[in-house]
Parts: sequence; C-alpha cells; structure tokens
Amino acid sequence: MKITHIEHLGIAVKSIEDALTYYEDVLGLKCYAIEEVADQRVKTAFIKVGDTKIELLESTDPKGPVGKFIEKRGEGIHHIAFAVEDGVAEALKEAEEKGIRLVDTQPRKGAEGLNIAFLHPKSTVGVLTELCEHP
Repeated sequence: MKITHIEHLGIAVKSIEDALTYYEDVLGLKCYAIEEVADQRVKTAFIKVGDTKIELLESTDPKGPVGKFIEKRGEGIHHIAFAVEDGVAEALKEAEEKGIRLVDTQPRKGAEGLNIAFLHPKSTVGVLTELCEHP
C-alpha cells in the first residue's frame, strides 16, 4: 500500500464544545466543520493544522465505539488515519495478506465523505489505524 500522508489524528472527547475551547481559545486553531456520522455514532469536528487535520470525536451513544473508548480509557488519542493512494479496498487486501487483523473488511463512508476502513490495534502495535481515500 502507498501511504501519502497522515490524513488526521482522531481524538476522543466527552464534549466537542468543551474541547474546542482549548483548541481555539488556547492554541488559536479554528474548527472548520462539524458533522454527525450516524452509523459510527459520533459527532465530529475538524481542525486543520498545516496539511494535517485533527478530528475531535464525541460519542452520540455511550454504547458506540467512541463512547466505549472514553468509558474504558478516558479522553485522548483514539486513532491515526493515513491517506492511501491505491484505494482503501486494495490497502485492506494487502494488510490482510500480511497478517493484519481487520476491523472493517470493506471500505465504508466516513466523515467528510471519505472512504475509510480500520485496522485492529492488536495487529498494529496498539494503535487503531484508519485508512482513508477521497472518492
């Protein structure tokens, strides 16, 4: 697979509104988009830092993946997302052939209209890894 850049860092937060106080008022960064991704049970907020983005993830359901993450680990870095040049489906196939455990076996739609899929942290040295491509 050909990774072109870090697409974003996903950070789990209890409240996007509260987190934005830190990112905007203290760090001087600006949120450019907030959206809900219903099937992932999250609300997201995006902040651009140079060529990389930070994605704040607020659970809309305590039983959803981010809700469970916060319950177990608290707020903090949730995942790293890499942009892939050869497409998410091909990258998943290659990762699986190399023995990586997949969370998603097929690409799905994520925030900002990206095609996404996750690799399991038990196979990726403890870091939930997201693969992304612009459709």
